[in-house]
Amino acid sequence: MSPALPTDRSPFLRFTADQWAQLRASTPMTLTEDDLEQLRGINEEVSMQDVARIYLPTSRLLNLYVGAIQDLYRATDTFLGKLPAKVPYVIGLAGSVAVGKSTTSRILKALLARWPNHPRVDLITTDGFLYPNAVLAERGLMERKGFPESYDVKGLIDCVAQIKSGEPRIEVPLYSHLVYDVLPDDYKVIEEPDIVIVEGINVLQTSASSSTSNNNSMFVSDFFDFKIYVDAEEGDVREWYVQRFFALREKAFSDPRSFFTRYAELDDDHARQTAEGIWDAINGPNLSSNILPTRDRADLILEKAADHSVSAVRLRRL
Repeated sequence: MSPALPTDRSPFLRFTADQWAQLRASTPMTLTEDDLEQLRGINEEVSMQDVARIYLPTSRLLNLYVGAIQDLYRATDTFLGKLPAKVPYVIGLAGSVAVGKSTTSRILKALLARWPNHPRVDLITTDGFLYPNAVLAERGLMERKGFPESYDVKGLIDCVAQIKSGEPRIEVPLYSHLVYDVLPDDYKVIEEPDIVIVEGINVLQTSASSSTSNNNSMFVSDFFDFKIYVDAEEGDVREWYVQRFFALREKAFSDPRSFFTRYAELDDDHARQTAEGIWDAINGPNLSSNILPTRDRADLILEKAADHSVSAVRLRRL
């Protein structure tokens, strides 16, 4: 078994799903169907077969990389005459709204935590670093929510820098998709992790709006040891977004606390028109202008088919 070799001087090796599945080797399945049910996102179709064929080999690759980096840090500390320090391995995971980033992140987190040499795996999302709605409204950015300028990039960089420097306790802001806002007095605490997955649409961006937030032109991806991009055809992602909107209309939108209660009573035709309108006005342009251009900065690209399954994997050559 061998991947298709690049013929256009591409920095990536491309594997079919079957080829990638063979790289699982003897990695045991450590998730159950009940586990997977808890990890799936809204309207996400991920099977145990997907986990075995795609996510287990990916966890094996990451485990090998983590071990190699841990050895490198120990060697450096030995050379410098210092006691070995615990430096977390940081993975950045990017992709479009509705492409399945959160589910991918949760599955990888669960699998990586079951490897013996890095049991403490944390996951943070960049949603918590969106500016509060009051700030966005004041700046006229509510219709640009999710675009680079809607994030506190400096706060995100500071957080990941603290993680990478081995700070023993870090408070990460949280976001509620129900109320569609940052939770002002609620934080997730990160304490001495072995691995941290940083998931968000903006984590691989190096846009001008990001650099203006930091005089040294530093980007959050500067702190990543490995970068993953979840990819799919825009037409498929657009339809997944619409279907997720339908699912939310039946559940979360009917909650009186929801920011989107006004959508709860929409009929199917109006719900589709609304979802497609939001995609075409906000998420689609953000994908084409700010997210998709970062794809080739990744070390691993998961290419998804219309049925949500990963059909191919691209791995950057060292």
